[in-house]
Amino acid sequence: MMASTPVPKHYAPAWAGDTRTTPPTTGDEREILTSFLDWHRATFELKCAGIPSGRHSERAVEPSSLSLHGLVRHLAGVERWWFRIQFLGEDVPMLYYSDEDPDQDFDDLSGDIGEALDTWRAECRRSREIVAAAASLDEEGFKKSTGEPFSLRWLMVDLIAEYARHNGHADLLRQRIDGAVGM
Repeated sequence: MMASTPVPKHYAPAWAGDTRTTPPTTGDEREILTSFLDWHRATFELKCAGIPSGRHSERAVEPSSLSLHGLVRHLAGVERWWFRIQFLGEDVPMLYYSDEDPDQDFDDLSGDIGEALDTWRAECRRSREIVAAAASLDEEGFKKSTGEPFSLRWLMVDLIAEYARHNGHADLLRQRIDGAVGM
């Protein structure tokens, strides 16, 4: 067994109440991809936890119009769009999107943040079920715009990148809202 290396001082501290499971460093491809995607989902949820009522909708990093509330709505829509609509081909309505108002996930912050978080959590649960039910990461869905096939493997990597990007946004928003920093 190797001696553990101390964490460098410039690393952000862990969030209070952090119960995330660290993704494994070995294992099969599905286990590693699933673990990393779930780690990013849990990280995002931590960034949204413990904020005083009404502050999730603050657009705290000008000139950007991003808010935590908007990111919750956006990521709920992303989960549904990719896993249910694109990958499975389910005929379900889009969340927080219309052709007339394609940016309503970020722009229209009406509604309760608790309901938005519940919707996001439900979409994450459904996405996990879809991944678990797939016989292989080689299973394919089809992009609605082009008909181009994509594998479940590609989808999971794409969602990991999506969450990583938005977790960075959530870091900045959270720090501006209440000064909280963490991993």
